[in-house]
Amino acid sequence: MKTVTVSLLAALALSGGTAVAAPKPKAKPVAAAPALASEPVEVQAAALRDAALKSDVAYDFVAQMTTRFGARPAGGEAERKASEWSVEELKKMGFQNVHLQTFPLYGWERGAESIEITAPFPQKLVGTALGGSTAGVADAEAVLFETYQEFLDSKADVTGKIVVILQPMARASNGSGYGRMSGSVRSGGPGVAQKRGAVGFVLRSLGTETDRFAHTGATTWSDGKGIPAMAISTPDAEALRRILKMQGKGEAGPLRLRMASGAKFLGLGQSQNVVADVVGTEKPNEVIVMGGHIDSWDLGTGAIDDASGLGITMAAAKTIIDSGLKPKRTIRVVFWGSEEVSQPEGFGDAGGGKFRDAYRDNLSNFIAAGESDFGAGKVYAISLMPTEDKTFLTKLGNVLYPLAVYIDAKAVPTGGVDSGPLHESGVPAFDLEQDGYDYFDVHHTANDVIERVDPAQMKQNVAAWTATVWMMANTNVTFTRPEIKK
Repeated sequence: MKTVTVSLLAALALSGGTAVAAPKPKAKPVAAAPALASEPVEVQAAALRDAALKSDVAYDFVAQMTTRFGARPAGGEAERKASEWSVEELKKMGFQNVHLQTFPLYGWERGAESIEITAPFPQKLVGTALGGSTAGVADAEAVLFETYQEFLDSKADVTGKIVVILQPMARASNGSGYGRMSGSVRSGGPGVAQKRGAVGFVLRSLGTETDRFAHTGATTWSDGKGIPAMAISTPDAEALRRILKMQGKGEAGPLRLRMASGAKFLGLGQSQNVVADVVGTEKPNEVIVMGGHIDSWDLGTGAIDDASGLGITMAAAKTIIDSGLKPKRTIRVVFWGSEEVSQPEGFGDAGGGKFRDAYRDNLSNFIAAGESDFGAGKVYAISLMPTEDKTFLTKLGNVLYPLAVYIDAKAVPTGGVDSGPLHESGVPAFDLEQDGYDYFDVHHTANDVIERVDPAQMKQNVAAWTATVWMMANTNVTFTRPEIKK
């Protein structure tokens, strides 16, 4: 159904059957709950979609969180205060059953850090320690590798040296370049280098820009037993590559680096999830989960990663609350704690795993779970687990079409880091795919601030989430459950 048709239906309902000009939007654009309540679910979803496009709730929430609390490192005081503040704000907004879920977490703190070339061309570099890495000073000759695979295949003796990986990350709208490198180069690289006798590990940042920002991110938890591990900015990695070429021509001598990290392991502390409901009227025990993660890395203020995800999913539910319409199923919004972490082996998942564990006995009642953790770039597609209700897909597709969002029937949703544990435990996932072409220009850097968020694209996200969740909550649709992994 086209947008014009939906608008006329709403106008007819309000005017007793005579088409009238659409009223100018007010603070709460969907104020026609009694009229809309009798309309088909797709008409309701379209009205909610249009209301979300006029709302600044998500952007304002991100502005408040990043201004009040700045960076929110996992398990830290800022994360805790932001979580407590969120509880009070969500209560004011009309959410129900708002509460914290606390859980234990091992903490890590960056401390002072530096990296520089000491020979053959002395100069400071821009670098930052990898989360979970060890404190220490490495002052040694550096061995440069163009790719991580070249390092793995090399028979070079790196004993007492610093291993440097210069491999760039591929830019891709779906972020696939990051996934190929974060779990291997960044997570596994320092440990492999240490086993081969290296005293330090440096990689080119997992980023796609040419600005001089270093991108942090988690590596394997070392608890003080590893080697200093850092990421350097793209321009600095390119400078090292030029030195490598000069070495090949005999124009430069051995490269020496000095890297110093003051990282600290803080012992066992506490983190928390924030949970809030819009309780269903007819099937309150049937639950749709959506959310983002409240923690961030310490370099920026975590606006795109992931205060935006909090704002988007919260605002989708808030649009429904403000409309006066009541969902039949419960919509549960979660601000997961401590996503940006590595933890000791065998310690278990952070916020996403703890949330799953809290509801393990009731997961059969969870209809679907999704998360927003890819900034605020426009949503272009949605992927869902298979359903026998083909009319649901048609109706949802018609509602999302005006937002330039299509249903990707070939994609298999898996959720993200926080909703993943639910999916692995048999809860159907759904993914709203965003254009992340520029996401890794900012990701995990000091440049992750609200100025990188496009308010118009954020509104489009909220609209897509609002319509999708409303359709799930007000139909009998069910999705194929994935195989349980744990």
